[in-house]
Amino acid sequence: MTARILDGVRIGKEIRGEVAAAVARMAGKGRKPGLAVVIVGDDPASRVYVRSKGRACLEAGMHSETVEYPATVTQDELLAQIDRLNADPAIHGMLVQLPLPKHIDTDAVLRRIDPAKDVDGFHPVNVGKLVIGDPTAFRPATPYGVQQMLIREGIETKGAHAVIIGRSTIVGKPMAGLLLHDAPGGNATVTVCHSRSRDLPSIARTADILVVAIGKPEFVTADMVRPGAVVIDVGINRVNDASHPKGYRLVGDVAYAPVAEVASAITPVPGGVGPMTIAMLLRNTLQAAEQAGR
Repeated sequence: MTARILDGVRIGKEIRGEVAAAVARMAGKGRKPGLAVVIVGDDPASRVYVRSKGRACLEAGMHSETVEYPATVTQDELLAQIDRLNADPAIHGMLVQLPLPKHIDTDAVLRRIDPAKDVDGFHPVNVGKLVIGDPTAFRPATPYGVQQMLIREGIETKGAHAVIIGRSTIVGKPMAGLLLHDAPGGNATVTVCHSRSRDLPSIARTADILVVAIGKPEFVTADMVRPGAVVIDVGINRVNDASHPKGYRLVGDVAYAPVAEVASAITPVPGGVGPMTIAMLLRNTLQAAEQAGR
């Protein structure tokens, strides 16, 4: 068996096209969705990601604003900027790029964002809305992207056993909530595994759909995957590789080549879940603008 590749680049492009069309219709009525991204410090990966978000906004016809601070910024300065963006009617969605420097209370920063503009879906109000299935909730972009990938690829979640490896508030927990909802891309039976789970390989082998977001390079091996399972690899890790021109290569949390021989479908790294994240962030920003106009 050789797994079907779930192409996040293609699906993400499709969703971004849908968003752009909706933005154009909104612009015809004199409104334009706006996204602000606040970044602190000089982390190279974060800066690349923020630039990608900005380009994607402009390509979709949205207003984009990036606010940059040095790592020495004070918490009061950062909170004051969030207050300004909360009050700006041109900004419908806002996010603060994580991680933040250790001297800043990340929880206080995330809670300061207006829940109506919290397009990352990290504010407790949106976390609660997601849990109860409120359609006005902003769903964190990565698990939202995974769910859309499953829907658009015709992978049935209803009645399926979905196993999630990783319980983060960014991916694992909201992924479980989305898969449990009585809605398209939901109605699954969900098991969440983590570092304290007993005999994790045995649990993983029971999955019809295996979502891996544990942050460990090639952690999931072929013997942990039931033949015919769908494998979604959320991880992206740098591993040293002297044979590569850059001296490293990117791998996921799944040992791709051997697992692809067992699974029925699998996401590559890169080119799988990553492009879906930015696409769904744009979708959330559009949703924020639509809800602000009610």
